[in-house]
Amino acid sequence: MRVNTTKAKLKEGKVVFGGIVSGFSPEIVELLGAIGYDFVFLDCEHGSMTFDQVEHMVRAAEAFDITPIVRIPDHADATILRVLDRGVQGIIVPHVNTAEQARAVTAAARYTPDGHRGAAGGRPHDYGVHASGAETRRFINDELLVIPMCEEVEAVANLESILAVPGVDVVHVASGDLGLSMDSPPHAEVRAAMGDVVRRVRAGGKYAGIGGNAPTDAEGVADLIAQGASFVTISALALLRVGADAFRDGVHAAIEARGSGSGQRG
Repeated sequence: MRVNTTKAKLKEGKVVFGGIVSGFSPEIVELLGAIGYDFVFLDCEHGSMTFDQVEHMVRAAEAFDITPIVRIPDHADATILRVLDRGVQGIIVPHVNTAEQARAVTAAARYTPDGHRGAAGGRPHDYGVHASGAETRRFINDELLVIPMCEEVEAVANLESILAVPGVDVVHVASGDLGLSMDSPPHAEVRAAMGDVVRRVRAGGKYAGIGGNAPTDAEGVADLIAQGASFVTISALALLRVGADAFRDGVHAAIEARGSGSGQRG
């Protein structure tokens, strides 16, 4: 059984970073771990991964000491159970708008006495080799991260009641769907709303997550961290795009600096 290093870092007051991966790419998970990212955000809401593929992505994360966390596509108990039984150490749950919804997902994610997750052996329990069922269930309950998303104006209005739900570890606010729910105001207004959510989450004693970040907006992310955010997500594809653009543009600039006529952009 594995300690949830991301949860441990949050408890130590550290800021943790995670790359969002939407397709079956174990090598990207491994690379994120190799460069020192804290967790990988396996997106099964918008992504195409099957449960079998998630399990292989979890194995890649374990091999490179990066915490595997999955965004699930719905709130169903069966979805939560099947994802957690693959060995993930956290779930991100979209569109949690009420305390009742938050209670339902936290109960589905944890074993008794903290919830009603169905008992099973398998890889989260090291196949029963190293400890008893009761002992592993307590350990898994303690190490798990349950992360509801605050991404609609209804969730913002109900935030304090959501924060009061036992078993909620992080509340993650993301700009995309929140902005749509706000009827697509200017970006600055969405960012201001995110900052308000972050401050309220911290005041409520939970960790605050921020998503929908642009890889070129380090200042904006740093500003939200200064307001209390400590769980930061960024698209791995967006990072790839920025790196690819920077390389091509750098080569063109070097050619032009040498006065070569062959540096036509294309």
